[in-house]
Order: sequence, then structure tokens, then C-alpha cells
Amino acid sequence: MKVAVGSDHKGVYFKEKVKLILEQLGHEAVDFGTNSEESVDYPDYGLKVAHAVADGEADYGITICWTGNGMNIAANKVNGVRAGMALNVEMAYLTRLHNNANVMTLAGKYTPEDQLDEIVKTFLTTDFEGGRHIARVQKITDAERPGGGA
Repeated sequence: MKVAVGSDHKGVYFKEKVKLILEQLGHEAVDFGTNSEESVDYPDYGLKVAHAVADGEADYGITICWTGNGMNIAANKVNGVRAGMALNVEMAYLTRLHNNANVMTLAGKYTPEDQLDEIVKTFLTTDFEGGRHIARVQKITDAERPGGGA
């Protein structure tokens, strides 16, 4: 599986750890930066990850910034992306199970480092449940079309 990863300067430490986790799980990490703690603009990296997923260049994406909010907002601006925040294993599980998320956002400040392995593994191994969630996810997809949405 190919996973796009990207962070701003406040998420670069976690990004490097996520890349190692992906490698240990047998996946290919495609690194969209940044690669230092020098201040950068998070949308530049979150949008690269989101476009890679939306364009089919990666199966999933993982974005990381300080709170996770900025990356999540940026990634969700790209049609075809459903980014979900995961501050713990249950959030990673439910964002895949109920929301069919294809991008997971982590928070360098709030995501527990000792749970990173399990969070990443859970996100990548949980299947979308379908059922009652199909219509809900479809409403999100419909909102991406001109004039779409409720």
C-alpha cells in the first residue's frame, strides 16, 4: 500500500515516526515534506497529501501539524478527500469505519506518541462498514459538486 505523508514544522517529528511505522508494516511512505522544524505553512503540505490521495497516486494519506486542525481543514478542501482527525486509536477506527476517511490527521501536540503505532495500523486496516453510513458519506460527496449539499 502507498501512503502519502506530510507535515508542517510542528509535525515533522511525528512524520518521521509515522514513516518508520509504515515501513515496519510493509507499506510505502511517500513523503511530501516538510523535513525541518523551520516554520512553514501547513496548507502547502496538507494539500500535497490530499491531492496525491484524490488523484490516486496514494491509497491513503496521513497529515500532521501541531493541533491537527489546520491540516484537517486543508485536506478536506480537496474533492474526493475525507480527512478525519485521530487523537487516539478509537478515533482512527471510527473515522474509517463510519466516515470512510482516506486521510488521517494527527496532532503533534495531542496525539499520544506511545499510541502512534496502533493508531496508524488501525487506520490502515479498518474497513468502511457501509450500511447506514453509505448515504451519509454520499451526502459529503454530493456537496463537492457545484450546487451540491443540503
